[in-house]
Amino acid sequence: MIVVDTSVWVDYFNGVSAAHVETLDRLLVEERILIGDIILTEVLQGFRNDAAFRKARTLLDALEYSSMLGKEIALQSAMNYRKLRKAGVTVRKTIDVMIATFCIVNRHRLLHADRDFDFIEKHLGLKVVRS
Repeated sequence: MIVVDTSVWVDYFNGVSAAHVETLDRLLVEERILIGDIILTEVLQGFRNDAAFRKARTLLDALEYSSMLGKEIALQSAMNYRKLRKAGVTVRKTIDVMIATFCIVNRHRLLHADRDFDFIEKHLGLKVVRS
């Protein structure tokens, strides 16, 4: 199963020409894509235009869905954040650690366009999809 980070969805919906957007286009046809509550909120909150919001929601509603942050993931995320800090890495957004922890625990791969996930991959073993 593949989780697609908000960083990729934003570029996708904004029509950005980039390798990670092309990868997402391919994955939408070839793979099972999972959307989680955290990512769903991040993506949809950014739409100013109602028609674009509805179009994006329709596409995202067609994906497999999962809650991403229960008590166990929250606790593991805190431990992972602390491990990264001890390794000298400060992740800019706590949400990224939560998303990565969800993927690690559930053995999902992550497609992203956010350098913070590179550190998480290196130090915590996050599996990623390469563009």
